[in-house]
Amino acid sequence: MLDMSWGEVMLIGGVALIVIGPKDLPKALRTLGQITTKVRRMAGEFQSQFNEAIREAELEEVRRDVEGVKRTVDAARPSFNPVDTIRNEIRTAVEGRAGGPSVAKDSAKDATGDVGSFDVPRPTPEQQTAQMHGAVAPSAAAAAAAAETSPTIPDSKPETGPTP
Repeated sequence: MLDMSWGEVMLIGGVALIVIGPKDLPKALRTLGQITTKVRRMAGEFQSQFNEAIREAELEEVRRDVEGVKRTVDAARPSFNPVDTIRNEIRTAVEGRAGGPSVAKDSAKDATGDVGSFDVPRPTPEQQTAQMHGAVAPSAAAAAAAAETSPTIPDSKPETGPTP
């Protein structure tokens, strides 16, 4: 109660009883209560309007952020296509190894006319060590060049994929 002790409240009540009088004191207290209620209601409305304005400002800021991210994604969408990137890398690796797209298709066909599997080059011990120690993996072109220069074992069967 506004940091007033009971003694202070009793003193104010006694002064009000003497000044206002016992007959008009209930009306004065009722009017004081109504004024207090109106002031509290106005303070609550002000606070709710203030909070709403802050929320709208925050929502507007969030909306601007979301639109900025959307614009960034839309701008990056045509240039970022991981499927096409992988397809192009595989195509260039196969073409570079087989001597061209038509040679790669013809050399990959077996007696039945079906496309077989390609030999997968094994990394050299130096490449394996570099990969184990976190070095950058060789590119597809470097892997194709390494496969062409690596010696083959005469009695070994070419690998067609990962072994179980």
